[in-house]
Amino acid sequence: MRRTMVAGNWKMHGSLQTNAELLRALVAAPRATCEVVVCTPFPYLAQAQQLLAGSAVALGAQDCSMHEHGAYTGEVAVGMLTEFGCSHVIVGHSERRAYHAETDAAVAAKAQRALAAGMTPIVCVGETLQQRERGETEAVIGLQLDATLHLLGERLPELVLAYEPVWAIGTGRTATPEQAQQVHAFIRERARHRGADADAVRVLYGGSVKPDNAAELFAQPDIDGGLIGGASLKAADFLAIAGAA
Repeated sequence: MRRTMVAGNWKMHGSLQTNAELLRALVAAPRATCEVVVCTPFPYLAQAQQLLAGSAVALGAQDCSMHEHGAYTGEVAVGMLTEFGCSHVIVGHSERRAYHAETDAAVAAKAQRALAAGMTPIVCVGETLQQRERGETEAVIGLQLDATLHLLGERLPELVLAYEPVWAIGTGRTATPEQAQQVHAFIRERARHRGADADAVRVLYGGSVKPDNAAELFAQPDIDGGLIGGASLKAADFLAIAGAA
C-alpha cells in the first residue's frame, strides 16, 4: 500500500527567525500518519537539520545538480545535500523548467543522481494553462515523464512524482478533484505502459492546495498526497493539510 506524503516547498521564502518558529511548531505537533517533508532554501539546510533532528519530519532540498562535482559555479551536489541530512529533493519544478530552461533530460539526470546518493527525488510535471486549453495536457506530461521513465523505469517506485498544473501554482486556482484525478490516472498508466510497477509509485498533487480542499483532493484513488507551496509556510495550514492526508 502506498504511504501518503505531504511535502512543503518553501520556494524562496524564509528567515532564521520565521523558520525557527515554523519548524518548532511542526516538531511539537502530534505525529502525522503520512510522511511529512520540508524542502527549504539551501542557506537554511543547517538550521533545519538542527531543528528537525530526532523528529518525524524529513528534510528536503528544492533542487540539485546533475553533476557529482566540478566547475559548476552556483550548483549544489547531492553529496552536499546528504551531509545536511537531506533525504528528499525536488527536481523539475515548473519554475526551474520555465526560468532556468531545464530540459526533461536534465530533470531525469538529476533524479538519477539523487537516487544514486540514496535520496528520494520528487519529480515534477505539469502543463500551462495554454497547453490545457489546447487539449495538450497528456501529450505535454507524457513527454516530460518519458525521459525519467526511460532512464529510471525499473526504479520508479523509489522516487515520487508530482503533478503540478502550472496554471494552479500560486494563483489561487486549483484543479478540481476530478481534473487532478484524471491526470494522476494518466501518469500512473503511462508508467505502467513503460513497464514500471505503477501501483507502487506515489503521485502527489501540487497547485494551491489548502486546508479546505486537501481532503477532497487526497480522497481521489490516484492522488497520494501533496506538494505544498504557500500553505507550507504557515504551520497551522501545513499541519491541517498533513492531517487531511
